[in-house]
Amino acid sequence: MMVNVLYFASFREMLGKADEQLPATHGDVQSLIAELATRGDNWKQALLDNQNLQIAVNHDVASRDTRIQAGDEVAFFPPVTGG
Repeated sequence: MMVNVLYFASFREMLGKADEQLPATHGDVQSLIAELATRGDNWKQALLDNQNLQIAVNHDVASRDTRIQAGDEVAFFPPVTGG
């Protein structure tokens, strides 16, 4: 079973992809982020070190401690500003 991971806005360019499927081996968003951060500095900066990271799980606002399971969709967004 897999988890669908989506990267939006500037993350697409920064990380070089818009989406991917990963094995559902993570219990929560934080453990997924920790694994993704091992891919390199861009990943670490965008996801692990980013205190303003916006997260959604199955289209609902989520946090780093949100539980995830097989079939879930996890989306990462950079901070949003408006005016």
